[in-house]
Amino acid sequence: MERTFLIRTFGCQMNEHDSERIAGVLQADGLKPTDDVSEAGVVVLNTCAIRENADNKLYGNLGHLKPVKAANPGLRIVVAGCLAQKDRGEIQRRAPWVDVVVGTHALPHLLDLLERSETEGAQMDVREYTETFPSALPAVRLDAFRAWVSIAPGCDNACSFCIVPLVRGPQRSRSIGDILVEVQGLVAGGVVEVTLLGQNVNTYGRDVTVPGSARRPLFAQLLRQVGAVEGLRRVRFTSPHPRDFTPDVIDAMADTPTVCEHMHFPLQSGSDDVLRRMQRSYRRERYLEWLDRIRDAIPGIGVSTDVIVGFPGETEADFANTLEVVEAARFDSAYMFQYSPRPGTKAAAFDEQVPKEVVQERFDRLVELQERISSERAGALVGQTVEVLVEGGDRKGRSTQSRTRTNRIVHLADALEPGSFVDVRVVASAAHHLTGELVREPASPAR
Repeated sequence: MERTFLIRTFGCQMNEHDSERIAGVLQADGLKPTDDVSEAGVVVLNTCAIRENADNKLYGNLGHLKPVKAANPGLRIVVAGCLAQKDRGEIQRRAPWVDVVVGTHALPHLLDLLERSETEGAQMDVREYTETFPSALPAVRLDAFRAWVSIAPGCDNACSFCIVPLVRGPQRSRSIGDILVEVQGLVAGGVVEVTLLGQNVNTYGRDVTVPGSARRPLFAQLLRQVGAVEGLRRVRFTSPHPRDFTPDVIDAMADTPTVCEHMHFPLQSGSDDVLRRMQRSYRRERYLEWLDRIRDAIPGIGVSTDVIVGFPGETEADFANTLEVVEAARFDSAYMFQYSPRPGTKAAAFDEQVPKEVVQERFDRLVELQERISSERAGALVGQTVEVLVEGGDRKGRSTQSRTRTNRIVHLADALEPGSFVDVRVVASAAHHLTGELVREPASPAR
Protein backbone atom coordinates (compact mmCIF):
# COMPACT_ATOMS: atom_id res chain seq x y z
CA MET A 1 0.00 0.00 0.00
CA GLU A 2 1.34 3.43 -0.95
CA ARG A 3 1.76 5.61 2.14
CA THR A 4 -0.50 8.34 0.81
CA PHE A 5 -4.16 9.21 1.29
CA LEU A 6 -6.91 11.27 -0.30
CA ILE A 7 -10.14 12.32 1.44
CA ARG A 8 -13.30 13.53 -0.28
CA THR A 9 -15.86 15.08 2.05
CA PHE A 10 -19.59 15.45 1.43
CA GLY A 11 -22.07 17.19 3.69
CA CYS A 12 -22.08 19.47 6.69
CA GLN A 13 -19.54 21.02 9.04
CA MET A 14 -19.62 17.91 11.24
CA ASN A 15 -18.43 15.87 8.25
CA GLU A 16 -15.65 18.39 7.64
CA HIS A 17 -14.68 18.14 11.30
CA ASP A 18 -14.58 14.33 11.03
CA SER A 19 -12.49 14.51 7.85
CA GLU A 20 -9.92 16.61 9.72
CA ARG A 21 -9.75 13.81 12.29
CA ILE A 22 -9.50 11.09 9.64
CA ALA A 23 -6.61 13.00 8.06
CA GLY A 24 -5.01 13.41 11.47
CA VAL A 25 -5.24 9.68 12.23
CA LEU A 26 -3.77 8.72 8.86
CA GLN A 27 -1.01 11.32 8.96
CA ALA A 28 -0.06 10.32 12.50
CA ASP A 29 0.49 6.82 11.12
CA GLY A 30 2.95 8.18 8.57
CA LEU A 31 0.71 8.58 5.52
CA LYS A 32 1.02 11.74 3.44
CA PRO A 33 -1.85 13.58 1.71
CA THR A 34 -2.20 13.65 -2.08
CA ASP A 35 -4.67 15.25 -4.49
CA ASP A 36 -4.07 12.62 -7.20
CA VAL A 37 -6.28 9.54 -6.86
CA SER A 38 -3.87 7.53 -9.02
CA GLU A 39 -1.14 8.12 -6.43
CA ALA A 40 -3.25 7.41 -3.34
CA GLY A 41 -2.82 4.29 -1.24
CA VAL A 42 -5.98 5.07 0.74
CA VAL A 43 -9.04 6.89 -0.58
CA VAL A 44 -11.66 7.92 1.99
CA LEU A 45 -15.17 9.03 0.99
CA ASN A 46 -16.61 10.74 4.06
CA THR A 47 -20.33 10.80 3.40
CA CYS A 48 -23.52 12.66 4.25
CA ALA A 49 -26.97 11.07 4.47
CA ILE A 50 -29.26 14.09 4.75
CA ARG A 51 -30.63 14.08 1.20
CA GLU A 52 -31.26 11.53 -1.51
CA ASN A 53 -28.53 12.86 -3.80
CA ALA A 54 -26.01 11.92 -1.10
CA ASP A 55 -26.51 8.28 -2.09
CA ASN A 56 -26.06 9.16 -5.76
CA LYS A 57 -22.82 11.02 -5.01
CA LEU A 58 -21.40 8.10 -3.05
CA TYR A 59 -22.16 5.38 -5.57
CA GLY A 60 -21.15 7.62 -8.46
CA ASN A 61 -17.75 8.19 -6.84
CA LEU A 62 -17.41 4.50 -6.04
CA GLY A 63 -18.13 3.70 -9.69
CA HIS A 64 -15.27 5.98 -10.76
CA LEU A 65 -12.97 4.28 -8.25
CA LYS A 66 -13.70 0.75 -9.48
CA PRO A 67 -11.25 0.84 -12.46
CA VAL A 68 -8.67 2.61 -10.26
CA LYS A 69 -8.90 -0.27 -7.80
CA ALA A 70 -8.66 -2.80 -10.64
CA ALA A 71 -5.46 -1.17 -11.86
CA ASN A 72 -4.07 -0.93 -8.33
CA PRO A 73 -5.35 -3.81 -6.15
CA GLY A 74 -3.35 -2.49 -3.19
CA LEU A 75 -5.53 0.61 -3.02
CA ARG A 76 -7.69 0.71 0.13
CA ILE A 77 -11.12 2.31 -0.42
CA VAL A 78 -12.86 3.53 2.74
CA VAL A 79 -16.45 4.73 3.08
CA ALA A 80 -16.93 6.73 6.28
CA GLY A 81 -19.56 9.00 7.78
CA CYS A 82 -23.33 9.05 7.93
CA LEU A 83 -24.09 6.89 4.89
CA ALA A 84 -21.63 4.30 6.19
CA GLN A 85 -23.59 4.25 9.45
CA LYS A 86 -26.94 4.11 7.64
CA ASP A 87 -26.28 1.72 4.74
CA ARG A 88 -23.79 -0.58 6.48
CA GLY A 89 -23.45 -3.86 4.56
CA GLU A 90 -25.42 -2.46 1.63
CA ILE A 91 -22.34 -0.47 0.57
CA GLN A 92 -20.12 -3.49 0.12
CA ARG A 93 -22.97 -5.42 -1.49
CA ARG A 94 -23.38 -2.73 -4.15
CA ALA A 95 -19.66 -1.94 -4.37
CA PRO A 96 -17.67 -5.04 -3.36
CA TRP A 97 -14.40 -3.24 -4.16
CA VAL A 98 -14.84 -1.17 -0.98
CA ASP A 99 -12.36 -2.35 1.66
CA VAL A 100 -13.57 -0.59 4.82
CA VAL A 101 -16.93 0.78 5.97
CA VAL A 102 -16.45 2.85 9.13
CA GLY A 103 -19.43 4.49 10.86
CA THR A 104 -19.67 7.79 12.65
CA HIS A 105 -18.76 6.28 16.05
CA ALA A 106 -15.86 4.11 14.88
CA LEU A 107 -13.29 6.62 13.59
CA PRO A 108 -10.79 5.78 16.38
CA HIS A 109 -10.62 2.25 14.92
CA LEU A 110 -9.86 3.25 11.33
CA LEU A 111 -6.19 2.20 11.33
CA ASP A 112 -7.03 -1.22 12.75
CA LEU A 113 -9.72 -1.72 10.11
CA LEU A 114 -7.30 -0.77 7.33
CA GLU A 115 -4.66 -3.14 8.61
CA ARG A 116 -7.10 -6.03 8.92
CA SER A 117 -8.51 -5.39 5.44
CA GLU A 118 -5.10 -6.15 3.92
CA THR A 119 -5.03 -9.68 5.34
CA GLU A 120 -8.64 -10.55 6.17
CA GLY A 121 -10.63 -8.84 3.42
CA ALA A 122 -13.38 -6.25 3.68
CA GLN A 123 -14.05 -4.79 7.12
CA MET A 124 -17.02 -2.95 8.64
CA ASP A 125 -17.44 -1.21 12.00
CA VAL A 126 -20.69 0.68 12.57
CA ARG A 127 -20.87 0.47 16.35
CA GLU A 128 -23.56 2.56 18.01
CA TYR A 129 -21.39 4.16 20.67
CA THR A 130 -17.77 4.98 21.45
CA GLU A 131 -16.06 6.31 24.54
CA THR A 132 -13.87 8.56 22.38
CA PHE A 133 -15.13 11.93 21.16
CA PRO A 134 -13.97 12.72 17.60
CA SER A 135 -12.29 15.90 18.87
CA ALA A 136 -9.94 13.77 20.97
CA LEU A 137 -8.31 12.45 17.78
CA PRO A 138 -5.42 14.22 16.04
CA ALA A 139 -6.44 16.65 13.30
CA VAL A 140 -5.10 18.07 10.05
CA ARG A 141 -6.81 21.36 9.18
CA LEU A 142 -7.13 23.14 5.85
CA ASP A 143 -6.02 26.40 7.42
CA ALA A 144 -4.08 27.26 10.53
CA PHE A 145 -6.25 30.07 11.89
CA ARG A 146 -9.80 28.59 12.01
CA ALA A 147 -10.99 25.40 13.68
CA TRP A 148 -14.11 23.34 14.27
CA VAL A 149 -14.65 22.25 17.88
CA SER A 150 -17.22 19.51 18.47
CA ILE A 151 -19.12 20.08 21.71
CA ALA A 152 -22.09 17.69 21.52
CA PRO A 153 -22.35 15.14 18.70
CA GLY A 154 -25.71 13.42 18.30
CA CYS A 155 -29.26 14.69 18.69
CA ASP A 156 -32.21 13.97 20.98
CA ASN A 157 -34.85 15.62 18.79
CA ALA A 158 -37.29 13.61 16.69
CA CYS A 159 -37.92 15.77 13.61
CA SER A 160 -39.89 13.51 11.28
CA PHE A 161 -37.76 14.35 8.20
CA CYS A 162 -34.31 14.05 9.79
CA ILE A 163 -31.99 11.06 9.75
CA VAL A 164 -29.32 12.57 12.01
CA PRO A 165 -30.42 10.81 15.25
CA LEU A 166 -30.26 7.50 13.38
CA VAL A 167 -26.69 8.01 12.11
CA ARG A 168 -25.18 10.16 14.87
CA GLY A 169 -27.01 8.72 17.87
CA PRO A 170 -28.27 10.55 20.97
CA GLN A 171 -26.63 13.77 22.13
CA ARG A 172 -23.41 13.38 24.12
CA SER A 173 -21.94 16.53 25.59
CA ARG A 174 -18.22 16.90 26.19
CA SER A 175 -17.15 18.44 29.46
CA ILE A 176 -16.55 22.19 29.49
CA GLY A 177 -13.05 21.51 30.76
CA ASP A 178 -12.18 19.31 27.77
CA ILE A 179 -13.55 21.90 25.34
CA LEU A 180 -11.62 24.74 26.98
CA VAL A 181 -8.39 22.74 26.92
CA GLU A 182 -8.89 22.09 23.20
CA VAL A 183 -9.64 25.75 22.46
CA GLN A 184 -6.67 26.96 24.49
CA GLY A 185 -4.41 24.56 22.61
CA LEU A 186 -5.78 25.75 19.28
CA VAL A 187 -5.18 29.40 20.17
CA ALA A 188 -1.65 28.58 21.29
CA GLY A 189 -1.13 27.10 17.83
CA GLY A 190 -2.31 30.25 16.02
CA VAL A 191 -6.08 29.74 15.70
CA VAL A 192 -8.03 33.01 15.98
CA GLU A 193 -11.55 31.73 15.22
CA VAL A 194 -13.37 28.63 16.46
CA THR A 195 -16.79 27.29 15.53
CA LEU A 196 -18.55 25.22 18.17
CA LEU A 197 -20.29 22.28 16.52
CA GLY A 198 -23.29 20.21 17.49
CA GLN A 199 -26.49 18.91 15.97
CA ASN A 200 -28.29 21.08 18.53
CA VAL A 201 -25.67 23.23 20.24
CA ASN A 202 -27.99 25.11 22.54
CA THR A 203 -29.02 21.94 24.41
CA TYR A 204 -25.35 21.37 25.21
CA GLY A 205 -25.07 19.96 28.73
CA ARG A 206 -28.66 18.78 29.00
CA ASP A 207 -27.43 15.17 29.04
CA VAL A 208 -24.86 15.87 31.78
CA THR A 209 -25.75 15.56 35.44
CA VAL A 210 -23.87 18.03 37.62
CA PRO A 211 -23.57 16.75 41.23
CA GLY A 212 -26.00 18.53 43.49
CA SER A 213 -28.01 20.17 40.69
CA ALA A 214 -30.68 19.36 38.17
CA ARG A 215 -29.80 18.80 34.53
CA ARG A 216 -29.79 22.03 32.59
CA PRO A 217 -28.41 23.36 29.33
CA LEU A 218 -24.97 24.88 29.75
CA PHE A 219 -24.50 26.50 26.36
CA ALA A 220 -24.65 30.10 27.57
CA GLN A 221 -22.00 29.31 30.18
CA LEU A 222 -19.86 27.59 27.56
CA LEU A 223 -20.12 30.58 25.19
CA ARG A 224 -18.92 32.95 27.88
CA GLN A 225 -16.01 30.72 28.93
CA VAL A 226 -14.82 29.94 25.41
CA GLY A 227 -15.21 33.61 24.50
CA ALA A 228 -12.92 34.54 27.39
CA VAL A 229 -9.99 32.41 26.18
CA GLU A 230 -7.06 34.81 25.83
CA GLY A 231 -5.96 35.38 22.25
CA LEU A 232 -9.17 34.14 20.64
CA ARG A 233 -10.74 36.75 18.35
CA ARG A 234 -13.92 35.11 17.07
CA VAL A 235 -16.39 32.46 18.28
CA ARG A 236 -19.13 31.01 16.09
CA PHE A 237 -21.53 28.11 16.62
CA THR A 238 -23.86 25.90 14.62
CA SER A 239 -26.56 24.72 14.64
CA PRO A 240 -29.13 25.73 17.25
CA HIS A 241 -32.79 24.76 17.47
CA PRO A 242 -35.15 27.76 17.69
CA ARG A 243 -37.07 26.23 20.61
CA ASP A 244 -33.91 26.15 22.73
CA PHE A 245 -32.66 29.66 21.93
CA THR A 246 -33.24 30.82 25.48
CA PRO A 247 -32.71 34.34 26.89
CA ASP A 248 -29.48 33.33 28.65
CA VAL A 249 -27.96 32.34 25.29
CA ILE A 250 -29.00 35.66 23.75
CA ASP A 251 -27.48 37.51 26.71
CA ALA A 252 -24.24 35.53 26.42
CA MET A 253 -23.99 36.41 22.73
CA ALA A 254 -24.66 40.09 23.39
CA ASP A 255 -22.28 40.32 26.36
CA THR A 256 -19.30 38.36 25.00
CA PRO A 257 -17.21 40.48 22.61
CA THR A 258 -15.63 37.54 20.81
CA VAL A 259 -18.95 35.88 19.91
CA CYS A 260 -19.75 36.88 16.35
CA GLU A 261 -22.95 38.65 15.40
CA HIS A 262 -24.24 35.76 13.31
CA MET A 263 -26.52 32.81 13.89
CA HIS A 264 -28.04 30.01 11.87
CA PHE A 265 -31.73 29.85 12.82
CA PRO A 266 -33.48 26.98 11.00
CA LEU A 267 -37.07 27.73 9.96
CA GLN A 268 -37.82 24.63 7.82
CA SER A 269 -41.37 25.82 7.02
CA GLY A 270 -43.60 28.83 7.58
CA SER A 271 -46.76 26.71 7.83
CA ASP A 272 -47.93 25.69 11.29
CA ASP A 273 -49.55 22.54 9.86
CA VAL A 274 -46.31 21.51 8.17
CA LEU A 275 -44.25 22.32 11.26
CA ARG A 276 -46.57 20.10 13.27
CA ARG A 277 -46.06 17.18 10.85
CA MET A 278 -42.32 17.84 10.90
CA GLN A 279 -42.47 17.54 14.71
CA ARG A 280 -40.85 20.94 15.08
CA SER A 281 -41.81 22.28 18.50
CA TYR A 282 -42.55 25.89 17.51
CA ARG A 283 -44.97 27.74 15.25
CA ARG A 284 -44.46 30.62 12.84
CA GLU A 285 -45.58 33.40 15.18
CA ARG A 286 -43.33 32.17 17.97
CA TYR A 287 -40.40 31.82 15.56
CA LEU A 288 -40.73 35.43 14.39
CA GLU A 289 -41.04 36.63 17.99
CA TRP A 290 -37.75 34.88 18.85
CA LEU A 291 -36.11 36.43 15.81
CA ASP A 292 -37.25 39.92 16.78
CA ARG A 293 -35.99 39.43 20.34
CA ILE A 294 -32.56 38.32 19.12
CA ARG A 295 -32.26 41.23 16.68
CA ASP A 296 -33.27 43.70 19.40
CA ALA A 297 -30.53 42.38 21.67
CA ILE A 298 -27.85 42.13 18.96
CA PRO A 299 -28.33 44.88 16.38
CA GLY A 300 -26.99 44.09 12.93
CA ILE A 301 -26.80 40.35 13.53
CA GLY A 302 -26.58 38.24 10.39
CA VAL A 303 -29.15 35.45 10.17
CA SER A 304 -29.15 32.40 7.93
CA THR A 305 -31.75 29.63 7.87
CA ASP A 306 -32.86 26.30 6.42
CA VAL A 307 -36.11 25.85 4.47
CA ILE A 308 -37.57 22.60 3.13
CA VAL A 309 -39.93 22.79 0.16
CA GLY A 310 -42.41 20.05 -0.70
CA PHE A 311 -42.71 18.27 2.65
CA PRO A 312 -45.41 15.56 2.41
CA GLY A 313 -48.87 17.08 2.45
CA GLU A 314 -47.63 20.64 1.80
CA THR A 315 -50.41 22.56 0.06
CA GLU A 316 -50.17 25.74 -1.95
CA ALA A 317 -51.56 27.56 1.09
CA ASP A 318 -48.84 26.02 3.28
CA PHE A 319 -46.20 27.16 0.83
CA ALA A 320 -47.70 30.65 0.70
CA ASN A 321 -47.25 30.78 4.48
CA THR A 322 -43.59 29.92 4.04
CA LEU A 323 -43.14 32.74 1.54
CA GLU A 324 -44.83 35.12 4.00
CA VAL A 325 -42.51 34.16 6.86
CA VAL A 326 -39.39 34.39 4.66
CA GLU A 327 -40.49 37.86 3.54
CA ALA A 328 -41.11 38.91 7.14
CA ALA A 329 -37.91 37.38 8.53
CA ARG A 330 -35.63 38.89 5.84
CA PHE A 331 -32.84 36.37 6.21
CA ASP A 332 -29.39 37.32 4.97
CA SER A 333 -29.07 33.90 3.37
CA ALA A 334 -30.89 30.57 3.28
CA TYR A 335 -30.11 26.95 2.55
CA MET A 336 -33.14 25.86 0.57
CA PHE A 337 -33.87 22.20 -0.10
CA GLN A 338 -36.40 20.14 -1.98
CA TYR A 339 -37.72 17.46 0.35
CA SER A 340 -36.39 13.98 -0.27
CA PRO A 341 -37.59 11.00 1.79
CA ARG A 342 -34.89 9.29 3.82
CA PRO A 343 -35.50 5.62 4.69
CA GLY A 344 -35.79 5.19 8.43
CA THR A 345 -37.41 8.56 9.07
CA LYS A 346 -41.07 8.93 10.02
CA ALA A 347 -41.85 11.27 7.11
CA ALA A 348 -40.68 8.72 4.52
CA ALA A 349 -43.86 6.74 5.23
CA PHE A 350 -46.20 9.74 5.07
CA ASP A 351 -48.93 9.82 2.47
CA GLU A 352 -49.39 12.81 0.15
CA GLN A 353 -45.86 12.99 -1.19
CA VAL A 354 -45.82 16.17 -3.30
CA PRO A 355 -45.19 15.66 -7.06
CA LYS A 356 -41.66 16.59 -8.11
CA GLU A 357 -42.79 19.13 -10.68
CA VAL A 358 -44.84 20.94 -8.03
CA VAL A 359 -41.90 20.92 -5.62
CA GLN A 360 -39.60 22.31 -8.30
CA GLU A 361 -41.96 25.15 -9.17
CA ARG A 362 -42.36 26.14 -5.53
CA PHE A 363 -38.63 25.85 -4.96
CA ASP A 364 -37.94 28.22 -7.85
CA ARG A 365 -40.31 30.79 -6.37
CA LEU A 366 -38.67 30.55 -2.95
CA VAL A 367 -35.18 30.94 -4.42
CA GLU A 368 -36.29 34.01 -6.39
CA LEU A 369 -37.72 35.60 -3.23
CA GLN A 370 -34.68 34.86 -1.08
CA GLU A 371 -32.25 36.06 -3.76
CA ARG A 372 -34.06 39.41 -3.81
CA ILE A 373 -33.99 39.69 -0.03
CA SER A 374 -30.31 38.67 0.14
CA SER A 375 -29.45 41.29 -2.48
CA GLU A 376 -31.34 43.99 -0.59
CA ARG A 377 -29.75 43.06 2.73
CA ALA A 378 -26.27 43.08 1.19
CA GLY A 379 -26.89 46.35 -0.62
CA ALA A 380 -27.68 48.08 2.66
CA LEU A 381 -24.07 47.48 3.74
CA VAL A 382 -22.48 49.48 0.91
CA GLY A 383 -20.53 52.38 2.38
CA GLN A 384 -20.02 50.75 5.79
CA THR A 385 -16.62 49.93 7.26
CA VAL A 386 -16.32 46.42 8.69
CA GLU A 387 -13.63 44.19 10.17
CA VAL A 388 -12.84 41.08 8.13
CA LEU A 389 -10.74 37.98 8.67
CA VAL A 390 -8.66 37.18 5.59
CA GLU A 391 -9.20 33.59 4.43
CA GLY A 392 -6.99 33.47 1.32
CA GLY A 393 -7.41 33.50 -2.45
CA ASP A 394 -10.89 32.90 -3.82
CA ARG A 395 -11.70 29.82 -5.90
CA LYS A 396 -11.05 31.59 -9.19
CA GLY A 397 -7.76 33.07 -8.00
CA ARG A 398 -8.76 36.59 -8.98
CA SER A 399 -9.17 38.15 -5.53
CA THR A 400 -8.63 37.67 -1.82
CA GLN A 401 -11.56 36.26 0.12
CA SER A 402 -12.34 37.50 3.61
CA ARG A 403 -15.27 37.26 5.99
CA THR A 404 -17.12 39.66 8.27
CA ARG A 405 -18.20 38.89 11.81
CA THR A 406 -21.73 38.55 10.42
CA ASN A 407 -20.47 35.76 8.12
CA ARG A 408 -20.56 37.68 4.85
CA ILE A 409 -17.88 36.98 2.26
CA VAL A 410 -15.96 40.08 1.14
CA HIS A 411 -13.74 40.03 -1.96
CA LEU A 412 -10.65 42.26 -1.92
CA ALA A 413 -8.22 43.17 -4.68
CA ASP A 414 -5.23 43.26 -2.31
CA ALA A 415 -3.09 40.20 -1.64
CA LEU A 416 -3.23 39.74 2.13
CA GLU A 417 -1.93 37.23 4.65
CA PRO A 418 -4.52 34.54 5.53
CA GLY A 419 -5.46 34.77 9.17
CA SER A 420 -4.97 38.52 9.41
CA PHE A 421 -7.62 41.05 10.39
CA VAL A 422 -8.18 44.23 8.39
CA ASP A 423 -10.81 46.92 8.14
CA VAL A 424 -12.50 47.33 4.77
CA ARG A 425 -15.04 49.68 3.29
CA VAL A 426 -17.84 47.94 1.39
CA VAL A 427 -18.00 49.40 -2.13
CA ALA A 428 -20.30 46.96 -3.95
CA SER A 429 -22.64 44.09 -3.20
CA ALA A 430 -24.29 41.01 -4.66
CA ALA A 431 -26.67 38.48 -3.12
CA HIS A 432 -23.90 36.23 -1.80
CA HIS A 433 -20.83 38.43 -1.44
CA LEU A 434 -19.56 41.95 -0.95
CA THR A 435 -16.66 43.81 -2.55
CA GLY A 436 -14.42 45.82 -0.27
CA GLU A 437 -11.49 48.23 -0.31
CA LEU A 438 -8.87 48.39 2.42
CA VAL A 439 -9.11 51.13 4.99
CA ARG A 440 -5.46 52.07 5.34
CA GLU A 441 -5.65 52.82 9.05
CA PRO A 442 -4.84 49.93 11.44
CA ALA A 443 -7.57 47.33 11.92
CA SER A 444 -9.91 47.99 14.80
CA PRO A 445 -9.85 45.55 17.73
CA ALA A 446 -12.54 42.91 18.11
CA ARG A 447 -15.92 44.30 19.14
